[in-house]
Amino acid sequence: MKLVLKLIAGIIIGIILGLISPEFVIRVLLSIKAIFGSFIGFIIPFIILFFIASGVAGLGKKSGRLVGTTVGIAYLSTVLAGLVAFIIAITVIPFTSPEQSVIAEGSSFEPFLQLEIAPLMGVITALVTAFVFGIGIAKTESQMLKTIFDEGKKIIDLVIAKIIIPFLPIYIASIFAELAAEGTVFDTLKVFGVVLLLAIATHWVWIIIQYVSAGAYSGKNPFTLIKNMLPAYFTAIGTMSSAATIPVTLRSVKKNKVKDEVADFGVPLCATIHLSGSVITIVFCAVAVMMLTPDLAQPTFATMLPVIFMLGLIMVAAPGVPGGAIMAALGILTTMLGFGEAAMGLMIALYMAQDSFGTAANVTGDGAINVVIDKIEEKA
Repeated sequence: MKLVLKLIAGIIIGIILGLISPEFVIRVLLSIKAIFGSFIGFIIPFIILFFIASGVAGLGKKSGRLVGTTVGIAYLSTVLAGLVAFIIAITVIPFTSPEQSVIAEGSSFEPFLQLEIAPLMGVITALVTAFVFGIGIAKTESQMLKTIFDEGKKIIDLVIAKIIIPFLPIYIASIFAELAAEGTVFDTLKVFGVVLLLAIATHWVWIIIQYVSAGAYSGKNPFTLIKNMLPAYFTAIGTMSSAATIPVTLRSVKKNKVKDEVADFGVPLCATIHLSGSVITIVFCAVAVMMLTPDLAQPTFATMLPVIFMLGLIMVAAPGVPGGAIMAALGILTTMLGFGEAAMGLMIALYMAQDSFGTAANVTGDGAINVVIDKIEEKA
């Protein structure tokens, strides 16, 4: 929660600076934004490569049928959650957005310094490479390659935790300073406030859908199942981490009469691969940013469907730190939707503002998946 408060402070300070500062200060902030944005673009392929390769390779060690079923259900849940979010977003957001686009990729101010850090590979290249090596390592059981990708994952995790996340408030401040200086910040905030509320409401819509489905399949009362998962939901709001919430999630899942061996396997796995709440927020934010940005195509079903499918894949091994999901997703948004620096920064700000609620939705949904897996194993 401290990070959220810092981001809010960054937004407020950025707006104040944008409204009252001379051009020199705005240009300094734009220089910071340009350099840090370039660094994020450089890191994104490494996030995808090391996290997904390491995650997929790690899955190969586990029971084949059970892990395959769990991953399949988690992926289906994530994709369907994204589709539900898109339908709601495309229906509601147009009524809340201003008539004219308010976010421009270009700026009337020029940064003093622009440092372009070109990524070593494209996002799709990184994704394909990650799956090739991940599956290959799982099949060949190459410990040397597994160690390389695991160590690479640790390095990138460290970069995210020690550089990117701590610097985000300054980055966000620079973005909102630019918006304030150009006179578009309040229109943007109005839309984003509505988007946040809609995303959180949609989290609960999807949680209920998951548990009604799980309850119908398992013969259990869905609302009792949800009630038993509430401790995990509220714990996740505080921790902002599915992994850190595992002990509470495990206890809640077992309270729903899921067998110990299924819960002990399924809860840690789902904490890594099931991010339906995060995808709901990413889709909502993406639709809002696209509608507010004249340089981007308007969101359509044909545009967003491939993105949602790709997000489902990317979420399989998103970094387990606050904001890890959006960091992993930025590559898809920039490559497939053409998001530029301004859009990317606003996505980060908006996503991080609700990260705790997205994590809570992820964790709560894990319980529904474990109920289904338990019933499948019972029938097997």
